[in-house]
Amino acid sequence: MPVVSTGDGIVDAVEFSQPRSRGVLAGRAKTAACFGRHALAGKPAGHLTFPCGKALDSLWDADIVLEERWCRALATAADGEIPAAWFSQEQVPVNTGGSLMRIGVFLAGFSAFAALVGAPAFAQDKPFAGVTVNVITQTGAIQEPLQRRAPEFEALTGAKINVIAVPFSDLYQKILTDWASGTNSVDAGVFAPQWMVDYIAGGYLEDLTPRVEADKDIQQDDVGAFFRDFSEKYSGKTYMITLDGDFHMMYYRKDVLEAAGLAVPKTWDEYLEVAKATHGKDLSGDGTPDFGSCIAKKRNAQSYWFVTDVVGSMTQSKGTSQGTFFNTKDMTPLVNNDAFRKALDFLAESTKYGPPDELNLDVSDTRPLFASGRCALNLDWGDVGTISIDPKQSKVMGKWGAAIMPGSKEVLNWDTGKLEACTAENCPHAIDGVNHAPFAAFGGWGGGINAAADPKVKDAAYAYFSFMTQPAQSNADVTVGGTGFNPYRTSQLSYSDLWKKAGMSEEEAKVYLGAINDSMSSPNMILDLRIPQNQKYQQVVLDEAVSRFLAGEIDKEATVAAVEEGWNELNEETGKDEQLKLYKATIGAK
Repeated sequence: MPVVSTGDGIVDAVEFSQPRSRGVLAGRAKTAACFGRHALAGKPAGHLTFPCGKALDSLWDADIVLEERWCRALATAADGEIPAAWFSQEQVPVNTGGSLMRIGVFLAGFSAFAALVGAPAFAQDKPFAGVTVNVITQTGAIQEPLQRRAPEFEALTGAKINVIAVPFSDLYQKILTDWASGTNSVDAGVFAPQWMVDYIAGGYLEDLTPRVEADKDIQQDDVGAFFRDFSEKYSGKTYMITLDGDFHMMYYRKDVLEAAGLAVPKTWDEYLEVAKATHGKDLSGDGTPDFGSCIAKKRNAQSYWFVTDVVGSMTQSKGTSQGTFFNTKDMTPLVNNDAFRKALDFLAESTKYGPPDELNLDVSDTRPLFASGRCALNLDWGDVGTISIDPKQSKVMGKWGAAIMPGSKEVLNWDTGKLEACTAENCPHAIDGVNHAPFAAFGGWGGGINAAADPKVKDAAYAYFSFMTQPAQSNADVTVGGTGFNPYRTSQLSYSDLWKKAGMSEEEAKVYLGAINDSMSSPNMILDLRIPQNQKYQQVVLDEAVSRFLAGEIDKEATVAAVEEGWNELNEETGKDEQLKLYKATIGAK
């Protein structure tokens, strides 16, 4: 909803277009006001014959003073005059009375009035004029929509959005250092939801619960339950605004597999078989050999999540609450076992069928490779689907498909550390004997606000995130591959004119949106690590060990030891018992 500046901050309000002056309103001074306790008249009569009586009661109760133009709108809608006595004869400051709850009452009443009269709403002119909001995020995708829409938001509100972009590998620490040191040069950030736990622990992240509850324009009920209840919240409070939906999924060249007589892989072993069979073939039609598999494996980037896709399909088979990172009995890392070793083997073997420089490729490199027709298979987030329907980038339009991540026909016995064949008992959620564990990797980019920012800046930052997530903006952004934003609203996850206009066929939507929906609805979904210092567990310890293994710097056993020792050290540093308690709480383990 548009915002209007007040003496105590920013509150939502409604303004009607082109009100017609009537009766005593004509010629009244712009500094006049009506309806608040500061006006000369008493509380408006409850027996008003036009449909805004309740709204006016709410105005009085909230101690809101409206400028003359608002009164004109009411008179216009009432199709009659508002008594002159309802106006102050002197200049009156707008005053909220300092109560967010009373403002909420006003909003509810006035919004109801707006709905009754069917009047269009517009923002007050430049409520944030002179305000600058410094928003930090990663370079490239995610940066693009934030920067592109900033001038539009400034034109509407007056707020200047200064987007600060840093490499993904630096983002977590840049935010933490700025806020923890008291520098506070960063007013808000768009980052991984799992990091919020560390920002909240230091008191650096603003609680957005009351703002979100009062903000009808973000249509929170339409946000997918996983993102609304997990990615945005911690300990029951809302700290982030969802801007993106993230699940890992598999992409494949439909035409290539059909020509080779190959089925879409359902297991990791089948994935390697297809990758081997298609590797070295000319898949793009340019006369040069192409690749059976494209997986981002660059160090200090966004590659460390992929090992969890593979190992998780073997360590977690009994539902989300079983977990995949630690044993829920004693916080032992689930690393020194056959499942983790097989996952390392998969990454090493798939590298043989990838681009020669795959160890230096991030997702920003593998995405255009797939879209240009050079990869038979690809693992990534939802971005590849929207890039593949973009005629400016894609050579695979109508030739690609997507599916839930492959799974395993064997799962880990936690007691023995060995793999065992899937049965109805140890794989209750298996599909055709295959245990799938779709990974909500990253959890979707979200916006959070610095608790130490200036109140006016906080208001502008929230208004900006609200603007970005509202359907008018997000519906367009999630269909564009370059934004980095993937579908996260329920209304975005079924085929409609939204996708048709974006150039996605109904057949493509069936597999693309179907893979996302299948992942979100899986009872065996893997939740990303959400304990304190999770960034160090994954982005530091895990990433370094796996990257060194793939580069041939250390062998498989040394990799297992490095991750196990690193995670155990972090457990001891942060408090093993407390970490276990928090880990179990985040996955719903008893």
